[in-house]
Amino acid sequence: MLAEPILNDPAQVLRQVFGFPGFRGQQEPAVSHVVAGGDALVLMPTGGGKSICYQVPALCRPGTAVIVSPLIALMDDQVAALRQVGVNAGALHSEIDPAEARSITRDLIEHQLDLLYVSPERLLTNGTMDRLSRLKLALFAVDEAHCVSAWGHEFRPEYRELARIPDMFPGVPRIALTATADPRTQHDILTALRMESAKVFVSSFHRPNLRLSAAPKVGETAQLLEFLQRHKGECGIVYCGSRAKTERMAAKLNEKGYPALPFHAGLDPLLKRESLTRFRSGEPLVVVATIAFGMGIDRPDVRFVVHLDMPDSPEAYYQQIGRAGRDGDTADTLLLYGGQDVAQARHWLAQSAAPDSRKRVMRTKLEEMVALTEAVTCRTRSLLTCFGESLDCECGHCDNCEAPPITVDASTEAQMVLSAVYRTDQIFGAAHIVAVLRGEKTEGVLRHKHDRLRTFGVGSAHAGTYWRGLIRQLIALRALDVDTQGHGGLFLVQEEARPILRGERTVTLRQDRPRPVRTERPERGRTTPTVPLSPGDTGQAATLYEALRLWRLAEAKGQSIPPYVIFHDSVLRDIAAQRPQTLDELAQIKGVGASKLDRYGRHVLGVLTAQLPIGLTKRH
Repeated sequence: MLAEPILNDPAQVLRQVFGFPGFRGQQEPAVSHVVAGGDALVLMPTGGGKSICYQVPALCRPGTAVIVSPLIALMDDQVAALRQVGVNAGALHSEIDPAEARSITRDLIEHQLDLLYVSPERLLTNGTMDRLSRLKLALFAVDEAHCVSAWGHEFRPEYRELARIPDMFPGVPRIALTATADPRTQHDILTALRMESAKVFVSSFHRPNLRLSAAPKVGETAQLLEFLQRHKGECGIVYCGSRAKTERMAAKLNEKGYPALPFHAGLDPLLKRESLTRFRSGEPLVVVATIAFGMGIDRPDVRFVVHLDMPDSPEAYYQQIGRAGRDGDTADTLLLYGGQDVAQARHWLAQSAAPDSRKRVMRTKLEEMVALTEAVTCRTRSLLTCFGESLDCECGHCDNCEAPPITVDASTEAQMVLSAVYRTDQIFGAAHIVAVLRGEKTEGVLRHKHDRLRTFGVGSAHAGTYWRGLIRQLIALRALDVDTQGHGGLFLVQEEARPILRGERTVTLRQDRPRPVRTERPERGRTTPTVPLSPGDTGQAATLYEALRLWRLAEAKGQSIPPYVIFHDSVLRDIAAQRPQTLDELAQIKGVGASKLDRYGRHVLGVLTAQLPIGLTKRH
């Protein structure tokens, strides 16, 4: 039963306003459910079209839709994009100009706003809730809803106060949306928002255009530079575990000729705003950031995401790599990890002041992340399993599928490592243990008389890299741990180490080997062609595409908005390939709605006409 009469048909709104010929996947049932007044939890991967699930119902139901969003940049991007398609949208947040805030508030009171974006803090202060209670509201949307969860990696306490909404606004449908939430987090979101009866719409988390890869750290700066060699002139994000590291790594990249910017919560606000503006402008930048950067970013052409430190959960990892390849083109991801990362993450968790019940959940997620780094089978499959999803076959676009790792029985060698750690009093780091195993008479080995130990030289047949890799993997298996508070000494975790030492447990580990250096980006997994060419085209579509990009850039600068807000690259590609001659033909291209057709149609046709010789205005 409909709570209110429907003002527009959702399919009609989708086509006329947004320029899309039809819904994708779970969009249509989710939209229909919310339009009819139902509550919903929507889980879709980044780039899967979550915003459509609340924007279309907002335009179909009477009143103003309120969108609770955690990031200023995300709100500004969404508002700019909606205004481009003729929707009256506004945002209220801490950085908005006071005059604009007054204008938006006036529009809200006068029922002139279709959608209002607001931060959770702003919603709960300044009398916003009381003001909204006197208005007709179409719906409430809670974007990035994983922030609600007590287990969420972006937790903000104000989000949990959104549970007050059904008391103040009975009958107003609510929709919570996120790209990452395992079954436990889904339940926590619904409970925290008091949406237990909401219908859950889950799309596949599989992103075929993302190439997943991970490698142990053997020199992270060199590994990063090697990776960036095949991404010159492209936009990407490098995530670091600390603020100091972001600044240090950004400086190194600039020295090597890669335009890089640091980004973290402690930066000067003006510098952060400038960095974000440059990123949104379409510059081919490398943003070196903590997790303070990126959630909800709309830039579609991020071609890579690199982690120089291990995330603390598969959800955090998936959320961050999901910022790449929103346009559907192939994007690369690389996770560098080490035993020290694992030990440090475990230590921080042990020192956490969180309740024991929460720490147990966090520990489970951390161990899932550790297992993902050491996976010997399809890495995509392993990741999807963390979200309760099964993949019928190997993905074919991760490092383990492209170059299956070699697994070996390392039980005897594992016993050697554990014995060496024990016999050196469990106070020395990995370098010293490797020297003992390999029989190297270093100054430290001689000073402590460790050359007299029974384990001295027992591992001389293996290279140091082998032993370092084995130590790292024993840390991952929890047989070893690192004294992160002291000098990084290794010590045995008795419950896990004892059965290995007694021969009661077989240790099968992956054998690290150099991966082939790819000088070209892989085409496997590409879901959108770069620029479609017809036989005998001789590159005309590519010429048109570049001309359209230049026109879009100039237009975006004139309006002080990101270029992708005007048209995504995929829309420009389709225009360049199909070469419409009339406004009616241009209107048939996906992503060209009525407002954009009216605003930009003649300019686009003018660009095509200027670039094409007479007789070639239509592709044959």
